[in-house]
Amino acid sequence: MVAAASVVVAVGTATGMLSALGDDGGGVDEARPQVTRSPRLQSLPVVPSASATPSVSASPSAPAKRTSPDPAPKPEKTSGESGRAGQEESRTAPASTRLYRHPRSQVLDWVRAHPDDPRRDVIESRIAGHPAAVWFADYSPGTIASRVRAVTSGGAEAGRVPVVVPYAVPDRDCGGHSQGGAPDLDAYDAWIDRFAAGLGSGDVIVVLEPDSVAQAECLSAGERADRFASLARAGRVLKDANPKARVYFDAGHSGWHAPAKQAGWLKQAGAASADSSDGIFSNVSNFHATADEVAYDRAVLDALGGPASLGAVIDTSRNGNGAPTDGEWCDPAGRKLGRAPTLSTGMGRVDAYLWVKLPGESDGCRGTPGTFTPSYAYDLAR
Repeated sequence: MVAAASVVVAVGTATGMLSALGDDGGGVDEARPQVTRSPRLQSLPVVPSASATPSVSASPSAPAKRTSPDPAPKPEKTSGESGRAGQEESRTAPASTRLYRHPRSQVLDWVRAHPDDPRRDVIESRIAGHPAAVWFADYSPGTIASRVRAVTSGGAEAGRVPVVVPYAVPDRDCGGHSQGGAPDLDAYDAWIDRFAAGLGSGDVIVVLEPDSVAQAECLSAGERADRFASLARAGRVLKDANPKARVYFDAGHSGWHAPAKQAGWLKQAGAASADSSDGIFSNVSNFHATADEVAYDRAVLDALGGPASLGAVIDTSRNGNGAPTDGEWCDPAGRKLGRAPTLSTGMGRVDAYLWVKLPGESDGCRGTPGTFTPSYAYDLAR
């Protein structure tokens, strides 16, 4: 069974490191000037202030994906990648000073509430001290712009780069554990308009809709084409709203689809066009080793085409020991933190290592799905 990369406990009350949930009392945000729906795309041309703190909620979980029939080649080793992926020295490296650590998250709440817990120092220094993504997974169009703005303005004031995750596409997770999202694509388009209105004018990374491309096989051909058209539109709207926004599209991970197949879908979704895209993301909420993801992402980018500037970002939050050999996806034992979040990877075509999934938030086996579980966090971090 192919499972979603992101388990949501309850639509509107959970997902992401943070999912800013109506903290402004349900007021109505201003929307961006309307952008019309995009036609179905077969391929796209290559076109060389203080803010309120959003409320904390749980983070999507990470099931495994079908193994690709055409695994990616292994990349060449570099001095920074020698040895097993599980022994990466970067697990204890300091976080990038350029990425934004939002002051609210489940792990930070736990650290503040448990000053005497013997696990506190390890969890605080190795997890809570690192920047992570902020997810927006509830469909709340009346407040989404202000909640996104709370994060992006906080990053701008700190002189750092926030990472935000819009996660509201219709038929999300194909009706599985993470089901939810906007009621239809017209509603989703309007939600994206409002999301874009909160991006501000500073640097920001947008991880656009985990699973939306890689998991699209459950849709009919027509439904898939319509979704990809909305994703292409979303990329254009986000980049039009903030030209400094860097938007990345869903490439699944190295254990799932063959690079050529994934690239074909990504092209239909607008990922090869500089008007919509800065590249791809992979391994969100998953465990595949960084070296495997680098090789896979480069293969996808090669097959995708588009501007040479397109790159990849990789979720390294839980991949320090790679994926379990038995394919277990639910809080598997023996996993470790991966490389620290950074915008300086030293790897060609790899723009960033990010913690999109917050380590310690359970997939549903060590704790309630999407909630911070200190025993799991401690095992990952020690």
